[in-house]
Amino acid sequence: MRDLIQERTGIVFPDNNIDLMLDKISEVMADAGVDSILDYYYRLKYDNDYSDWASVVNAIVVRETYFWREFDQIRALADIIVPRLASNLREPLRIWSAACASGEEPLTIAMALQDAGWFERIPIEIHASDHSGAALDAARTGIYRERSFRSLPKPYRDRFFTPVQGGWRVDPKLQRRVQWHSVNLTDECQVRELAQVPIIFCRNVFIYFSEPTILKIARVFERCMTRPGYLFLGAAESLLKFDLDLKLEEIGGAFVYVK
Repeated sequence: MRDLIQERTGIVFPDNNIDLMLDKISEVMADAGVDSILDYYYRLKYDNDYSDWASVVNAIVVRETYFWREFDQIRALADIIVPRLASNLREPLRIWSAACASGEEPLTIAMALQDAGWFERIPIEIHASDHSGAALDAARTGIYRERSFRSLPKPYRDRFFTPVQGGWRVDPKLQRRVQWHSVNLTDECQVRELAQVPIIFCRNVFIYFSEPTILKIARVFERCMTRPGYLFLGAAESLLKFDLDLKLEEIGGAFVYVK
């Protein structure tokens, strides 16, 4: 079961986390009315029922995210990288948040670009994707609880969010800046479709993948990104051990892989 999950989703459960995996899977099995882990393994492996895999993905993915996370990278985007690209722009500037969870990252990007006045100066498309349907549903709903705001300066919450029952609703105008997609990063066809952009954020997702899976995804990014291209990873993630046409650079105090 562990190997099948890694094969289909890229997510790795080390030996010391097998019990955690089983806890997550047991909840999905109970909802499906299946008692045997072996029966459920064969069902996942051989039945072409997308709803089963959707339930598994929703159960196992980690949705830990919040607004303004690792903001030095987004500041570098708005202050340095977007101005570089804007000077030779021949089509809308496209940005892809490749593992957006419930949407805090792409909305942070949208807030920063709005704050810098870029939407009024050049055409910009922000695309955001995740493998979890539940996470995307939450992103499309656009209501966030206090935990998501722990790093967001209060003036930004007051400007871009309205208090509602159950939390804070994002400004619909800001949310419309983001186009939401369902993408499995281990599916090269799905990745290629969105990776033909100059800017990709793929932060804090490679920490859950094996090295072969990371290399597979990074190679698709490398091939598909326009030149110059900028790839943002999380602070705990690195591609330095791989032979890729991506050079780690410091831009505006943030580290970015540059094609």
